[in-house]
Amino acid sequence: MTEKTAQEKYANASSQVPVRDIFTASLKLGLTSFGGPVAHLGYFHQEYVVRRQWIEDKAYADLVALCQFLPGPASSQVGIGIGLRCGGLLGAIAAWLGFTLPSALLLGLFAMVVQTMNIGETFWLHGLKLTAVAIVAQAVWGMGIKLVSGRSKAAIAIGAASLTLLWPSKLGQVAIIAAAALLGLIMYRPEKSEAAPKLYPLPHAAANKHNFNSHRHPLVYIGIYFALLLLLPLLGRWSNGGWVSLADSFYRAGSLVFGGGHVVLPLLQEEVVPSGWVGLSDFIAGYSAAQAVPGPLFTFASYLGAIYGGIPGLVVATTAIFLPAFLLVAGILPLWDRLRSNAAVQRALQGIHAAVVGILLAALYDPIWTSAVFTPFDFVLVLCLFSMLHVWKLPPWCVVISGAAGGLLPELLL
Repeated sequence: MTEKTAQEKYANASSQVPVRDIFTASLKLGLTSFGGPVAHLGYFHQEYVVRRQWIEDKAYADLVALCQFLPGPASSQVGIGIGLRCGGLLGAIAAWLGFTLPSALLLGLFAMVVQTMNIGETFWLHGLKLTAVAIVAQAVWGMGIKLVSGRSKAAIAIGAASLTLLWPSKLGQVAIIAAAALLGLIMYRPEKSEAAPKLYPLPHAAANKHNFNSHRHPLVYIGIYFALLLLLPLLGRWSNGGWVSLADSFYRAGSLVFGGGHVVLPLLQEEVVPSGWVGLSDFIAGYSAAQAVPGPLFTFASYLGAIYGGIPGLVVATTAIFLPAFLLVAGILPLWDRLRSNAAVQRALQGIHAAVVGILLAALYDPIWTSAVFTPFDFVLVLCLFSMLHVWKLPPWCVVISGAAGGLLPELLL
């Protein structure tokens, strides 16, 4: 393909990619993308940029930068953004469905299996809980090295962890994130970075009635995002709980997750365990199982929804936790160039990123560690699983299988 032909293909992608092709490509990724958000972005680059040439390298890099900035699941947001560019609103829905459906269905099936057994007497499920300890510890380690540099950020992270443990409430975590943003505004300077390429304007927008750039006011999406964040709690109270409260809990969790999929763990734990919707053992077993399937870690919500209410619960929870990501990408993508260069936003994010490391550190202790590590053997197995992840760089699905098998060893040796 000549340079001119390639440029023409990139320019026309927004109006020429059929929705069925977007769904097929994203479904392939949903079936094969193991390894977490960073690995997903590598798979996306190979499929969308190199193989299919639906988006140019520079535009892809800028889209990734936006999704790292926003709360929510970064890899899913990148897929949604590419779907928007290539097929408008229908393309975005197709991209999300294809990437999300495989892991959502697998975890829903696992939820049904879990509900048919006595979880307290299954040693392999205890092994999955120990696997969760290793996986979250590895996430804390990696995020801490990247996001908590210097004494002041370490102090924010430690303070966030301490307050999360001593003030265990939904309001507490929101207040911690808000306080960290304020500290970031006061204490830090904008991070230095290379000038980023602008997102290329999409041609033929006016001709495509489903294209998100054809809307005159992208802020409508942001307005819907905040309206749901405010109204769903009120509607939940008026309806005396039920499905509206379930949607509110998962929508709020999807709206407040900065720093990667693992950070959704403490937010969801605070939503579903104290309320009695999901037992703690079921919760941790499902979180560990979520590491063994391809696709986004946010489909852990699919498992929790299925535990709560079967297939309807799966649909409500999955839709609610991903909806904020969809609304934010659709609303902010056209405004990204201006927002990204805002010095106040950059300063606030430095504080927020340090705080989410602290929140995840608190989750590593409670409920993950306190509900799983009881004996010296448990600690040794966690140490081995952590080494498999961090030292030998084995894929998460391999570590999950090893953890489940390791949980059976005490029973076999006794």
